[in-house]
Amino acid sequence: MLRNDEFIYNLRNANPIENVIGSYVSIQKRGRNYLCLCPFHSEKTPSCTVFTDTQTFHCFGCGSGGDVITFIMKIENLDFREALKLLAQRSGIEMPQDFSKDSRNTQKKTRIYEMNRISANFFYQNLVQGSDKSGLKYFANRRLSPATIKKYGLGYASDSWNELVNLLNSKGYSDDEITEAWLGGRSQKTGNIYDMFRKRVMFPISDLKGNIIGFGGRVLDNSLPKYLNTAKTPVFDKGANLFSLNFAKNSDTKNIILCEGYMDVIALNQAGFENAVATLGTAITPEQARLISHYADHVIIAYDSDNAGQNAAQKAINHFSEVGVRTTVIRMEGAKDPDEYIKKFGHDRFKMLLDGSADATNFMLDKCENGLDLSSESGRFELLKRVSSVLAGIENRLEREVYISRTAQKCGISADTLKIHINDILRKSKNTEKKKEWNSTVTGVIRKNVNLNPEEINSRKETNAEKSIIYFLLKRPEEYKDIEKEIPPEFFVTLFHKRLYKTILEYLKADCKFSVSLLNNEFSVDEMERISGIIAYYSDKGIDRQYFSDCVKILKNKDSSAKNNENLSDDDIIKLFTSKKK
Repeated sequence: MLRNDEFIYNLRNANPIENVIGSYVSIQKRGRNYLCLCPFHSEKTPSCTVFTDTQTFHCFGCGSGGDVITFIMKIENLDFREALKLLAQRSGIEMPQDFSKDSRNTQKKTRIYEMNRISANFFYQNLVQGSDKSGLKYFANRRLSPATIKKYGLGYASDSWNELVNLLNSKGYSDDEITEAWLGGRSQKTGNIYDMFRKRVMFPISDLKGNIIGFGGRVLDNSLPKYLNTAKTPVFDKGANLFSLNFAKNSDTKNIILCEGYMDVIALNQAGFENAVATLGTAITPEQARLISHYADHVIIAYDSDNAGQNAAQKAINHFSEVGVRTTVIRMEGAKDPDEYIKKFGHDRFKMLLDGSADATNFMLDKCENGLDLSSESGRFELLKRVSSVLAGIENRLEREVYISRTAQKCGISADTLKIHINDILRKSKNTEKKKEWNSTVTGVIRKNVNLNPEEINSRKETNAEKSIIYFLLKRPEEYKDIEKEIPPEFFVTLFHKRLYKTILEYLKADCKFSVSLLNNEFSVDEMERISGIIAYYSDKGIDRQYFSDCVKILKNKDSSAKNNENLSDDDIIKLFTSKKK
């Protein structure tokens, strides 16, 4: 039987990263490496590099990166063990039955999944068997059948401060675990924890594998907030998941109906439309649009008919356009949302509504006419101003020409004049978009790096020295004894780099078949991205023995300076500060 390190080593060799990534996106050869559009953020110019020598990838735009295992974890939304299983099946390698070593991150996620499952069952039992029937009455008034309530695991959080917390404590979960899962909150006055969800009907949120990752809770009166959703946890990110996608992905159609609320989705599902999903209390994000694009080539937006809903629809159209998904929009008359429409008019009328959904571009162009008198010159001029941004947003040049001609005719000007104006907008917006994309991605990468390694803010020089030493060790693993002797881990200044350096050394001392892929067992996806960034940054720089020695001196001098400062008197510190200031 293969050892775990041998299995991972063979698995990585059997799944060249360029082949795996190439099965998801189009990649192009650039010297010894490959270049592609990053599958994890929207971009038009490729910024993702696949490094064949280290078998890693790194996006210099958004910071995504890692090895082939990390890539599968991110693209398929899998944990470490599941990603190994998928790659093993892909390459025909048998996965060891005793593969039991879970990373700390995986163990933490497993504990949160368990707490969420216990909590969901607790809420469900409260709903169907509890003495407080207000939750059950609410769902009955919304005309939900017992089968639908059971299918979605709907529940009720009673008006108790610690009933759920006590239950989880009794099953061995600590207060810190409960608060990290966002099932409890901690009082600033007493330090005690309390149930996060109270006196609300509960909507469990599941991932694509059926794990409960979070909850949405709705009040039954007019108190605020009306909806309370789980905040970010190690298993939940409201901007990267969708309600009911676990059901919608199995529907027999490549269409997905995008709604605003949980009840809209549940009502449509009960009426036979299993391909309905909803965002989780926020406007749709680029990540959610990319997630939907894996399961659908056509999205029908079924947002509320009020102004807020229609404005949100326009933003959603832009996100789907960026990921190449065709979008249409339904217009509901006589009802404010899909839930109300289904109840008033039934399945067949809603089906007709879907079949007659308007093309997204027509929807946005028609919306531009609201409140305008097109018989007047001022009205037509205002229309031209409004439609210009819509026309400039049409990617397909031929399609854009058609809509330019139609709009020019309606406004009484030549198509050539309007075309020149749209081309001017395109030229200006192209540069603006590039700057905006660069600024947003760079800001995100910096924020993520600081969160992972906060000590680097005040130790820039030492941080760079640490990264160089880590890269030197990764490139020369056979010299690990000499490297550790020259710079032991205790000289590292930042905690993340120290942990990474120590982990690599421990693997090398264990006489295992080391590769970067083994680090997935100890580090989170975000941390693996940071590691891939180190490899990517130094891959073309080349770090020789002299450069390594210089980096060692930087860390040792820092340590020496810190020790000397510990023995300084107050007067010495003042003198030192004054000299530094000068």
